[in-house]
Amino acid sequence: MGTFEQRGAPRRRTRLPIPVIDTMTDQILGQLGNLSATGMMLIGGRAPNSAAVYQVSMSLPGADGAMLLVGIQEQWNEPATTLGQTWSGYRIVAINDRDAAQLDRWLEHAASSEY
Repeated sequence: MGTFEQRGAPRRRTRLPIPVIDTMTDQILGQLGNLSATGMMLIGGRAPNSAAVYQVSMSLPGADGAMLLVGIQEQWNEPATTLGQTWSGYRIVAINDRDAAQLDRWLEHAASSEY
């Protein structure tokens, strides 16, 4: 019996460090671990509040320096394999049409690149 996959969209791992900034505090919420059209996993130094909603920004490599602005909601978190780090899963709950199109283009390109 295979593993049940809850995600609705394939995720792309990131090979380069991509900080995800909480726009309300201007603090790094975490480093992007993987990303899809519907969610993301962050690697951070502390666990987020359960079910918290954040407005975040990030600059994806190869996206001409454009910042994506996204609303995300925490779905789960657990200690990472590195001491003092936390893995956190988020669902994208708000994104404008321009940023969604940019995200889709990046995801298509990331499938076959070094990002």
